[in-house]
Amino acid sequence: MQEAPRRSQKDRSDTMRAALIAAGRKLFIDKGFAATGTPEIVAAAGVTRGALYHHFADKQELFAAVIRTEAEAIAQAIESSGSPGLSPAEALIQGGEAFLLAMRQPGRARLMLVEAPAALSPDILADIDSATGGRTLEDGLRAAGVQEPAALAKLLSAAYDRAALAIDRGDPPETWQDALRRLVTGVLP
Repeated sequence: MQEAPRRSQKDRSDTMRAALIAAGRKLFIDKGFAATGTPEIVAAAGVTRGALYHHFADKQELFAAVIRTEAEAIAQAIESSGSPGLSPAEALIQGGEAFLLAMRQPGRARLMLVEAPAALSPDILADIDSATGGRTLEDGLRAAGVQEPAALAKLLSAAYDRAALAIDRGDPPETWQDALRRLVTGVLP
């Protein structure tokens, strides 16, 4: 019988980091950032406390990694939703609908729109946003002919966040999608 190849230290480290992020995500959704303790996280991940602090300086840094992972998944959903041949306006609307769909992942709206602003500084959140979905919206507005799209991107982002929270609470997605479609087409040149 052939022995399975040994996993590299990097593979083991990546697996442990992923386990901590997954355990943290679940606990932060279930209990919130403030009510979740590091002993619970390490127990749920099946690792030692030392392993947690090897990968993250503290609970807040782990939480930021959870938020970054979620933001990357949302950005990927938006970017992969694009259809060739769409006008810039249609691409913005389709990207917005992809955002709302991605935000319907269980617990994601709470993590991203309630817990993250309460636990992380605006600078950390801005860094995460600019590295993920924030640039996508601004680029889309620029492609649609909006001059200096940064401020408008922030305003539209807030509108989409508000819609995601409302849908998460049970509002019909179609109502919000229609309102956002009208908003986007109304602000384009």
